[in-house]
Amino acid sequence: MKTVVNSSLVYVEKDGKYLMLHRVKKQNDLNKDKWLGVGGKFEFGESPEQCALREACEETGLTLESIRYRGIVTFVYGDITEYMHLFTSDVFSGELKDCDEGTLEWIDKSLVKNLPVWEGDKLFFELLEREDVPFFSLKLVYEGDKLVHSETKIY
Repeated sequence: MKTVVNSSLVYVEKDGKYLMLHRVKKQNDLNKDKWLGVGGKFEFGESPEQCALREACEETGLTLESIRYRGIVTFVYGDITEYMHLFTSDVFSGELKDCDEGTLEWIDKSLVKNLPVWEGDKLFFELLEREDVPFFSLKLVYEGDKLVHSETKIY
């Protein structure tokens, strides 16, 4: 069965670092052992922004005071197409809490690409760091863990 999913993904920034989630706690996790930002699937009626704010708070305990919509990633994996609405945030309040999906850790932005991440994530990390890229659309097609096709459109 072919499935379409909408999700939001947030990269919280502080002191040249991203808050990364090492996905090690959930069973049957497509992202098992990978490092990601925080986020998840839309609940019924949610906007991308509402999903990003809710998921960030649920997973980290942080309240994001400001978010920036950076792009949309079309992630194609087998019979799944996921539209990931990508945000960054550098204004937040609260204290980090333990996450039931994995371990949260502040990672220097220059080291993130060296972690076990999806191959296509390295493409959008480069786009996030470019000041001349206000918004982008990135399509990533995978066969298993291997990126077999990508397309980028900058707006």
